[in-house]
Amino acid sequence: MPQIARSIASHTHGAGCLAALGSGCGIEVVRKGRLEPFAAATARRWSGDTWSGIVLEEHATPACTIPQHEHREHFLHVLMQGHADYEVKTRGTTRRFRGGPGTMFVLPRGTVDELRWDAPTRRVAVAMQPELFARALDSTADRDDIELVEHWNLDDPHIATVVRAMALDLEAGSPAGRLYGESLANALAVYLLNRYAVRRETPTRVRGGLAPAPLRRVLDTIESRLADDLPLADLAAVAGMSEHYFVERFRASMGDPPHRYLMLRRIERARQLLGDRRRRCSVIEAATESGFTNASHFARVFRRFTGVSPSRFQADAHA
Repeated sequence: MPQIARSIASHTHGAGCLAALGSGCGIEVVRKGRLEPFAAATARRWSGDTWSGIVLEEHATPACTIPQHEHREHFLHVLMQGHADYEVKTRGTTRRFRGGPGTMFVLPRGTVDELRWDAPTRRVAVAMQPELFARALDSTADRDDIELVEHWNLDDPHIATVVRAMALDLEAGSPAGRLYGESLANALAVYLLNRYAVRRETPTRVRGGLAPAPLRRVLDTIESRLADDLPLADLAAVAGMSEHYFVERFRASMGDPPHRYLMLRRIERARQLLGDRRRRCSVIEAATESGFTNASHFARVFRRFTGVSPSRFQADAHA
């Protein structure tokens, strides 16, 4: 986590509610003509630039006021733990709600509001750039006019499930790299387009998998870039379609979504490296060459897929 770069004046109940994360490091809003972090004490967990087109932050905050601000991107806020009364000031009105786990709000970019919370909570904030929606579906390709409808105190279990999965992936160290998180982000964007957009976009039902030629190109790309942090957009571009349709058609062709197929191939590469008697590479070398940047994450994933630790697998292979 970057050092706090600047302090921000705030109006709070009790402990301070705002702490800067550093320009470009997290979700930023406009306050009094300046870019400032959205809210809360330093984020417990955040995606940074891990995923393209979306930033997720998890905050544990005391009772506080989040001063008036304007959202630069489409915004999603989900209450994860705790119960609180909260007050929203927006468009010249004041609205009061009671929130609990699963309570959320969906806001279009440009929304101006001020929030007051009367109890400590743990919350997830998500900022979504227009490009995330533009590349989600074939029908939204290159569009920059996507707008969401404002919703406060919303209860939508589907959104909560996707956001929770994204937060858990960050907690686990994103073992599949950006591909899994971006697949979740794409699923979230498609759902929001279908349910909460001013001009709703319904995805065409996918029938059948990828044609042989694009499927081979995608598989070759994955194989040649196993050690890379593959973006979902790159694979969708190789297939020549939007991210949503690529994920659905790939799953229909291979029986697994792209991120799981990638993980299986990485584990198979690691098995080959660990079992190679001539090379006798270390566990860390096998992890790095098969696309894992963290040895502990590699060991955990390897055990989940094979039932044994990498070191035990290597010892058995060389016995």
